[in-house]
Amino acid sequence: MLSAQLDQYLSEINLLATPKQKQQLIDFVGMLNKWNKAYNLTSVRDPEQMLIRHIMDSLTVSPYLSGQRFIDVGTGPGLPGIPLAIMNPDKTFVLLDSLGKRIRFQKQVQFELGIGNMTSVESRVEAYQPEEKFDGVLSRAFASIDDMLHWCQHLPKEGGCFYALKGQLSDEEMAKLPSDFTVAEVIELNVPKLDEQRHLLKVVKNA
Repeated sequence: MLSAQLDQYLSEINLLATPKQKQQLIDFVGMLNKWNKAYNLTSVRDPEQMLIRHIMDSLTVSPYLSGQRFIDVGTGPGLPGIPLAIMNPDKTFVLLDSLGKRIRFQKQVQFELGIGNMTSVESRVEAYQPEEKFDGVLSRAFASIDDMLHWCQHLPKEGGCFYALKGQLSDEEMAKLPSDFTVAEVIELNVPKLDEQRHLLKVVKNA
C-alpha cells in the first residue's frame, strides 16, 4: 500500500528512485511509526500521513540542493536529512539535534537501513563547531528565518547557502532578515496530497 503511494508521489514530483531507495524510504516510515509509540518523535501518528508530511515534504527540496556537504539543523527524528541522504548518495549529511533520544533513533535507522552518507551529532547548534564548513545549511524546524541565520551563521562555507523550509511566508518575517543576508530564491514547493503552503527559501550571506 505505502509503496504504491510512494511510487505515485515520486512520479508527481519527477523524482527518480531505485528499488533500494524506495525500500529504505518505506522502512524509515516503518521505524518512525514503531519508535514513535515509545519515543514520541513526531505528532504525526499515521504511516500514510508520515509518507506525505515527512518523506515527501523533505524530498521536494532534493532537486534544489547544490554542493556536496550539508547539515540539517534541529533535525528531530531526521527530517529532512534522512530522506535526502537516502535519495542523494553522492552527498553527505550531518544531522544535528540536541535531544539524545532523537539521535539514538537516527543512528538505529542508519544502522538498519545501511545509510552510509549521514552522521548524527547530539549538540546544540550554537555549540557545534564543524571541522569543515558546509555547502548548505538545511532547516525545517526553526521558528523564524532570523533565528536560523543568527544561530547557524558559523556553519556554511564561503558561498554556502541556507535552505529554510517554511510553510506560509509572512512579509513581517521577510522584513526582519538581517541586512548582511540576501534571499537568493523563493521556491514554491508542491507536496503531493498536502493542501498547505510550502516554500523553500535560499538565503546567502552577502560578500
